[in-house]
Amino acid sequence: VYLNSIEMGKGVYGAEAASQLWFRKPAAKLSAYEAAAIAPIVEHNIERLRELFSDDSRLFVPLAEKAREEQIASITELKLSGIYINNKQHRFYPFKKLAAQVIGFVGINESFDEPTGLYGLEKLYNEDLTKGEDIYLTLDRTLQAESEKMLRELVERFDASGGSIIIQNPQTGAILTMANHPVFDPNEYGAYPLNAFINPVVQYVYEAGSVFKPLTMSIGIDTGVLTPNTTYVDAGSVTLNGKTITNWDSKAYGKVTMTRVIERSINTGAVFAVQQINRKPFIRYLKKFGFGSRTDIALPDEVLGSLANLERKYARDIDFATAAFGQGTAVTPLQLITAYGVLANGGVLMRPYLNEAEGSYVVRRVLDRESAEQVTQMMESAVEKAVAAAIPGYRIAGKTGTAQVPDFERGGYSDTYIHTFVGFAPVSNPQFIILIKLDKPGASLAGQTVVPAFRNLAQFTLNYYGIHPDNLPEVSIE
Repeated sequence: VYLNSIEMGKGVYGAEAASQLWFRKPAAKLSAYEAAAIAPIVEHNIERLRELFSDDSRLFVPLAEKAREEQIASITELKLSGIYINNKQHRFYPFKKLAAQVIGFVGINESFDEPTGLYGLEKLYNEDLTKGEDIYLTLDRTLQAESEKMLRELVERFDASGGSIIIQNPQTGAILTMANHPVFDPNEYGAYPLNAFINPVVQYVYEAGSVFKPLTMSIGIDTGVLTPNTTYVDAGSVTLNGKTITNWDSKAYGKVTMTRVIERSINTGAVFAVQQINRKPFIRYLKKFGFGSRTDIALPDEVLGSLANLERKYARDIDFATAAFGQGTAVTPLQLITAYGVLANGGVLMRPYLNEAEGSYVVRRVLDRESAEQVTQMMESAVEKAVAAAIPGYRIAGKTGTAQVPDFERGGYSDTYIHTFVGFAPVSNPQFIILIKLDKPGASLAGQTVVPAFRNLAQFTLNYYGIHPDNLPEVSIE
């Protein structure tokens, strides 16, 4: 019986009364009349009823979980012997779809004899919750609701197949928002397909695209082979292993600095950077950032992601070149925002967490503080130059990514894209990181979709938490 609670903000996922219908009679004694009378009431066909009754080891056969009043009345009118009505408690979700993939839901186990946590936190903490323990989440209910609203509008506006938003405190690792679309109502989970219950933030991987470039630059700076002012001459393309990489806008920028590479998101500049770093240090740092391994957040069935393309025996130069700008490696959105937390948190990797009881945990130092700060300044410059993500008075650091989606049937890449923006604020003392991911939108560039969405959500978050601006206007007093 679930009388405990999962608490998010001021909201509680509690319990409410419901009734179960059970039938105490062996299958051999279930007459054709009884089967025909019961089946339409409990919404089973006769074959399904006989299947339920086929297990002679059962003392009771469950007919309906959460039976409605009219079902109970109709069954009672039949005056059949062996009917048993069990009034019990079941999990009720007052916020309906809010954070549904995070929370999961309570359903019936495979034996169809007792409530069990299925998916999400309900699954992970099933034993603890059954004992009556409460779980307090780091999710902010107001921020979660606003994120889900913005995400839904973003998906609908650009006719995208779906998307995710995460907001995290980089100093502690606490997850403030974990939103997905499409979503489901855990009170009516039976009305949704199984894939609706999967949490894309931890259970789906993708090729992140140009949001990877600041991480590549941070490795180059931390290993001492690059500085923000290191220059190279961009010819507009580079050919490796018979394959040609071009810039997203097909331009050649000539002599540019690494800061300019981030500002203009120059693919060939990221290739130049990884060539200075070399293979082994690049892989070693990616692993230090947490790629290719679980974050160990308290959510079930988190996937690893993959650096296999780089670690295989016959990895090619082209594999490392594309990895430098986020193609050819597989990451989860949670891995990506956690890696960005290293940049926002002075080079230190924090474990992400949802359960308040776990608290803040330092995983490791990944970068020197100075390296993290230099890359942050490069991203801040990119936001200032692009304007679309900028918020007056606040210093914002961020980066876009427009990644091609692999075509697993024909090989290579399809003509669809995934847009991502990751940014944090205020730069002087980062209080939050936001990741917005939009799957297969009907727009070609992330600057049209997730960047304005980031600005709006960042502005809301700054106002909601009352975070003071970095840059206060000077006031002259005469």
